[in-house]
Amino acid sequence: MLKNRFPKDFLWGGAIAANQAEGAYDVDGKGLSIADFHAYINKKNRDDRAEHSTILNTRSSLVEDSSKYYPKRDGIDFYHTYKEDISLFKELGLKCFRTSFNWTRIFPNGDEEEPNEEGMKFYDSLIDELLKNDIEPVMTISHYEMPVHLVSEYGGWYSRKTVNAYAHLCDVLFKRYADKVKYWITFNQINLLSFNSLGILDEFADNELEATYQAVHHQFIAQAKAKELAKVYGEKMLIGTMLSDKIAHPATCKPEDVLFNYRKNQMEFLFGDVAMRGYYPGYAKRFFSDNNITIKFEDGDEELLKDNTMDYLSFSYYYTKVNDAQKNSFSPMDKTKNPYLQATEWGWEIDPLGLRTALNQYYDRYQCPLFLTENGIGERDILEGDKVHDPYRIQYLNDHFIQMSESIKDGVDLIGYCLWSPIDIVSCSSAEMAKRYGVIYVDKDDEGNGTGNRYKKDSFYWYKKIIETNGESLTK
Repeated sequence: MLKNRFPKDFLWGGAIAANQAEGAYDVDGKGLSIADFHAYINKKNRDDRAEHSTILNTRSSLVEDSSKYYPKRDGIDFYHTYKEDISLFKELGLKCFRTSFNWTRIFPNGDEEEPNEEGMKFYDSLIDELLKNDIEPVMTISHYEMPVHLVSEYGGWYSRKTVNAYAHLCDVLFKRYADKVKYWITFNQINLLSFNSLGILDEFADNELEATYQAVHHQFIAQAKAKELAKVYGEKMLIGTMLSDKIAHPATCKPEDVLFNYRKNQMEFLFGDVAMRGYYPGYAKRFFSDNNITIKFEDGDEELLKDNTMDYLSFSYYYTKVNDAQKNSFSPMDKTKNPYLQATEWGWEIDPLGLRTALNQYYDRYQCPLFLTENGIGERDILEGDKVHDPYRIQYLNDHFIQMSESIKDGVDLIGYCLWSPIDIVSCSSAEMAKRYGVIYVDKDDEGNGTGNRYKKDSFYWYKKIIETNGESLTK
């Protein structure tokens, strides 16, 4: 039968990251992560704010500069305000809430034998508070919170030792929370090679591209080990990987543009293909050969990948770009703006139809449950008294929700949606507060000034109605 509405058990939710929200960077035994060294730089030209601005690839970038402000060290103080914030999430009606474990809150260096109990107690309380409020926790194991020690000592994911450290982290988390957390995400946006999830210092990488894909292979092995560990708990735990949707459109219908775009998109699908199918496809082997890349496999790697594919695929979706065979290189982030789409102040094109395309492409390719775990719009919101009027956010979400419902009619098995974000947090790429995504306003500016008070935006009440009606109140 044709599905013509959101499933009755659809997981309407919201998502944040520990490193962008918790703050308390030096509290209760927490160690330093690379996110703690992401300084805010006031750039008036927003085109200069590259998405790879979180890369820290030299030892000098991991040394504190007293003249700089590091916003992610303070976040929005979620470490101390989580109960009040979760109360607001309950009022909003969230069915699920996605956040991450801050690796260095549990293992300050990343590779200790015993976890920091004070850090574990925080996540005990956080998860229990969510459950008490009937909100399903969705937990990301690694979300750009790589311990500095693992970076400086091993070169991050370039080293196989980091795989063992991650597997130990998973073992500790699974034992503690297997009965409380159903949905797990191994890595946030594993395909975003230009972000700081790999932690490779320049000194460890003679061949930067080869080192990058070797590090990616180690992440593939690590998440397969996570799935293998989770099997001990039967079917209670569902392990998923997460992509950032970077599937682009061809610039034109010229065969050169179509083929160029198809091949670049294949290298974005690589991360889902290995996670969901369990092997490296031929197009990847061709890419490695063409670029003189040799991936080192250890005995048993192929079997481990094949036997431990993910239970579901999650992904983020914000915008789309185009690939032009004449203008663009094969580098993943080297794309062209779509002239047919309007963009935000930060240059992110708004493409609701692209979401429907993405949902259908992923489902056709993998035939597995899909979970849209990040989507939203960053804008400059204005607090007027205790009100924030954000019709642009309501319009953006309404248009994307309609395309989600259309994809469900298309037959896509979409199990949930997490708004990025239910509350304003520090921006991942530019470390600013001005780029606001939340339906709850946090009174804090780019330099860390403000009361920290929370205010419900117009979009808060709109999203609350969407959840209450399970999407029936959408404006079509």
